[in-house]
Amino acid sequence: MKTAVLIPCLNEEEAITNVVRDFAAQLPGADIYVYDNGSTDRTIEVARAAGAIVSYESRKGKGNVVSRMFADIDADIYVLVDGDDTYDATAAPEMVEKLLNENLDMVVGIRDHKDEDEAYRSGHQTGNAVFNKFLGVIFEKTFTDIFSGYRIFSKRFVKTFPCLSRGFEIEMEMSIHSIAARLPVAEVVTTYGKRPEGSHSKLNTYRDGMRILMTMVHLFRHISPLKFYAGVAGLLALFSFCLGLPVITEWMQTGLVPKLPTAVLAASVGIISCLFFAIGIILNSVSRGHMEMRRLVYLNFPSMAACRRDECENVEKE
Repeated sequence: MKTAVLIPCLNEEEAITNVVRDFAAQLPGADIYVYDNGSTDRTIEVARAAGAIVSYESRKGKGNVVSRMFADIDADIYVLVDGDDTYDATAAPEMVEKLLNENLDMVVGIRDHKDEDEAYRSGHQTGNAVFNKFLGVIFEKTFTDIFSGYRIFSKRFVKTFPCLSRGFEIEMEMSIHSIAARLPVAEVVTTYGKRPEGSHSKLNTYRDGMRILMTMVHLFRHISPLKFYAGVAGLLALFSFCLGLPVITEWMQTGLVPKLPTAVLAASVGIISCLFFAIGIILNSVSRGHMEMRRLVYLNFPSMAACRRDECENVEKE
């Protein structure tokens, strides 16, 4: 079975050699792809010298690079890892075996930083925990580490993943896609180390955190429109009720409506609440049709078990 290691890169001259060589050693026969995202150092030359197949993506952002990789590269098993040498390559064979043996579509490497705050900053740990909890609330399922950049995929996942994100929110989109499409996934604890000297993180805690939050809300609205719009409708209905209750109470007691503007506002908000709920019902039908089509496309690709069975049959024939 053909295995491809995908490494998106931006200014990783100090780390990329170790990443390429470590994964080549752990996954013999795998094709190692490095996609450069506009590096200004010697990342390209160093990666090529280490034996990687180097290509380019001019659009800035990790999501754009991953989208290009998934579109360009054809394989049976895909290993996605960052080029900063923080992920443990020795865990790759175990993760691949888990993908194959359990017939999965994605295996996520959970980052175990062993109390090295320098490797995994406390702000990022807190943000990751908050987003994991939030994901569990709105989608009724969550991961231990939704922002892990170390993942193993089947071909049917890669070729049916829409990949709409442009930046670091790509990992969260992958996690939500697997939940929405009800794909079989698993997690494996992996060692997470600090960056080599001279290598710097491109993640901005607050700016990228806000982008991730907005992307999560957008995907929630797209995947579960009835829940989203019903929630908005409920808030508006509550606001309308709080505005209108004193007016109704006074009318029942005196037969007068002295606060006419308040009554009009309460009625208007109530009507808008009903409209939001109706929009949610309509969009939920549309979303269901999209999910059915995505599921049918997904079923056109063989599972990992089928791929492995075909491989065994080919070996027996030879």
